Amino acid sequence: MVDITDVLLNEGKRSEYVTSLQTDRFSYRFGKFPLVGDRTVRIVLENIGDKKLLLEGEASLTVMIPCARCLKPVKTALPVQFSYETELEETEYIDGYNLNVDQLIHDESLLVWPERVLCREDCKGLCSSCGHDLNEGPCGCSATELDPRMAKILDIFNNSKEV
Repeated sequence: MVDITDVLLNEGKRSEYVTSLQTDRFSYRFGKFPLVGDRTVRIVLENIGDKKLLLEGEASLTVMIPCARCLKPVKTALPVQFSYETELEETEYIDGYNLNVDQLIHDESLLVWPERVLCREDCKGLCSSCGHDLNEGPCGCSATELDPRMAKILDIFNNSKEV
């Protein structure tokens, strides 16, 4: 939380705040993601009158996000930048005379969250049968991927083989 009393009480007042996120992870419906390294945030707040604020900010964060194929954690840069006007009654980041920086950056980071992260472009992923990381070598499972709708036919063929 950052005390923004001076800006809220003085129309035309513009102040810059440099602070660090207190949280060490971002939590969303789709998981929890640790923040690593620098968590410095720069925010500029201006009272533009009529109970409106100009809110600008930036943070260069690094988040550990699992690879979309093999699930290994990948250090991922998350450049958060924003600039917009907001009405005091409409913002969920201001509580009394304090700005909840963690909540603000948490929500803004969703806008720049990568769709998919890979540990490397040629990541082979996990075996769909046993879960072995195929980047570490083959697992020994059958390489034949069958359509699940055809599984019963395979059972018929396997049962009709002579031993």
